[in-house]
Amino acid sequence: MISTLSSNVILAKARAMYGRRLTMENYKDLLACRNVSEVASYLKTRTVYKKALVSIDENSVHRGQLEAKLKQKLLEDYSSLCRYEITVGEHFARYLIEQSEIEQILHSLLMLQTDTPGDFNLPMYITRHTQLDLAALSQIENFDDLLNALDKTPYRKLLEGFRPVAGTPLNYTGIENVLYTYLYKQVFDIINKHTHFETRKQLYEIFTTYIDLTNYARIVRLKVSYNASPDFIRSSLLPFGNVDRKFYSDMLAANSLEEITEIMEKTSIGKRFLKVKHSYVDEIPKFAKYSISRHNIRYSTHPSVVLMSYTFLMQIELMDIITIIEGIRYKLPPDEIIKLLIIYNYKERGD
Repeated sequence: MISTLSSNVILAKARAMYGRRLTMENYKDLLACRNVSEVASYLKTRTVYKKALVSIDENSVHRGQLEAKLKQKLLEDYSSLCRYEITVGEHFARYLIEQSEIEQILHSLLMLQTDTPGDFNLPMYITRHTQLDLAALSQIENFDDLLNALDKTPYRKLLEGFRPVAGTPLNYTGIENVLYTYLYKQVFDIINKHTHFETRKQLYEIFTTYIDLTNYARIVRLKVSYNASPDFIRSSLLPFGNVDRKFYSDMLAANSLEEITEIMEKTSIGKRFLKVKHSYVDEIPKFAKYSISRHNIRYSTHPSVVLMSYTFLMQIELMDIITIIEGIRYKLPPDEIIKLLIIYNYKERGD
């Protein structure tokens, strides 16, 4: 009885929270803003983010501070839902923390490569629970400093083999791959140990679809844009998903974007998602995650699935907000920013 009550509560609560998401009118208003301060003011006064932003001064807020506040709301939403979902809630909370840690490590690497200061405005929930030495990470000047900052975390061992050699570029793609391989291994361990039957099936669908399409996008980007070797591309693919490795081998042997796409369209995932119009290949995995999560939050009867679907939907909304902020900062016209938005374009198609 208690279990049924908890299930009903989380389903109703997650759907009610999702009902307060940004509307198309909100998106259009945000795209009309002229600077970060106007975006912050609009979010603070006209959207569900107002409580999260109540303490900020919109006239002086920094982009990184605004992003951290928005992420904090997402984590607080997740925590409020976790009270009713004890099956995997706590375990997936660790996944969200590790996801943020990996994003920060990759951000630090990019800053190191461009010799620019890092931005460490992380949500308070993350700073309270992270394994990272954020003070050390904010002061790194070389790769060894990064490894030292990651001491006593599983990330150090993962990255030790990537020490750069003089005259050879840092293998950023390899680092990204090994970190996300670690993350998704944790995810599938959680799903396999703590879920069963239809719950497991639906969670697997979200993650494996995203991974399959991420691998497709990586093949396109590395082969078409960077002319990388088949061996390098193969080493850069995530070792999960449902697409048969034969299809990947065929894609690696292909000679053009059209040939690669033709091969992927023969898979069940490709048939389902590659027909959708998109501006950039990296949008496709995000669109798929959004599409599946949107279906799940409406129709799934499994609390763990609805919990994660809500989280993914709000992560994508947050991604769109950050994209708008970045576009405005770099003075892109609204029509160009729109091309980069996941939810706006999904709604524009009338889906």
